[in-house]
Amino acid sequence: MQLDAAMLVAALIPSWSSVLLLASYLVYLAVAGTILPSKIVPGALLSDGSRLHYRCNGLVSLFLLLVLTATGVYMGWISPTAIADKGVELLSATFIFSLFVSFVLHAGGSRSHNQSSSLKPYVTGNFIHDWWFGVQLNPHFMGVDLKFFFVRAGMTAWLFINLSLLAKSYLAGTANLSVFLYQLFCALYIIDYFVHEEFMTSTWDIIAERLGFMLVFGDLVFIPFTFSIQGWWLLQNKVELPNVAAIASCLIFVVGYLVFRGANKQKHVFKKNPNAHIWGKRPKVVGGKLLASGYWGITRHCNYLGDLLLALSFSLPCGASSVIPFFYPIYLLILLVWRERRDEARCSQKYKEVWAEYCKLVPWRILPFVY
Repeated sequence: MQLDAAMLVAALIPSWSSVLLLASYLVYLAVAGTILPSKIVPGALLSDGSRLHYRCNGLVSLFLLLVLTATGVYMGWISPTAIADKGVELLSATFIFSLFVSFVLHAGGSRSHNQSSSLKPYVTGNFIHDWWFGVQLNPHFMGVDLKFFFVRAGMTAWLFINLSLLAKSYLAGTANLSVFLYQLFCALYIIDYFVHEEFMTSTWDIIAERLGFMLVFGDLVFIPFTFSIQGWWLLQNKVELPNVAAIASCLIFVVGYLVFRGANKQKHVFKKNPNAHIWGKRPKVVGGKLLASGYWGITRHCNYLGDLLLALSFSLPCGASSVIPFFYPIYLLILLVWRERRDEARCSQKYKEVWAEYCKLVPWRILPFVY
């Protein structure tokens, strides 16, 4: 038992190779995001009337990295299981990097005299609060929007961790239907995210949350290393999935995707063009501001419902023998209910009577007839 604990502690100390791997990855993303062809997407209008612009080339960056990695594996320069083999070390290195970045953001942001909406410091004087939630909305480093960059880094890392786990399963001879379904669902979700990367520019995280440890840790550590828990679990536990369960998993994934992507697309299009038709009809708008058509006429946070169904579909291929693979959907449920409550309070204060009217028209928060 003491030996196992000692081995775990030793594994938590990052080796120079894991630090180099993480640094190379982040540098690649920064350079690729800057020089690769991209679609320039205007962000949401900020309170001072300014608007940030985003280079949406995550899909090109992702596929180029896949090609470079595949070439490295083919040439024998890198092992296909390198990430899985160094999983704990990479987790530790990324966590330490997140801590470092968060302290730098707090120190630099607190001293900023910039009065623009994106860089103006919001300092409460409570160090823990300011460090956790951040003091600036959209800090930049060498022209890179860090908030947008960290989300891209986390989503890309999730895919590469999964691919390394798949290679390890395949080489060990344990890859089966459960493994392939989990890998397929996650890969489709991640690639779809980058296909629609511009939709991210109008999400709550980008337009409302300041960049502190909560988002840095969430993007760089939590997304890639906890969203892949199912892959790690399947690496150690063989699950023979019945055909009925496999079909059910596929159906839940498809329904979740249609709701999640459809809702986000409707909201994004509405913000760009309030007169654009939704489901073949002119949109119903409350108070000239709030969309109450399509998915948004069914529940006030229907995108959360789609996200929860997708998270559930990632875990179902693991069977029901353990709660561990269901950590992600359980966590996401708690997070989204908490976020929904925060969003409701913010919208109630911002829109006042208009929000009350919208709530009467659309009474359900996330799940129709339940919540």
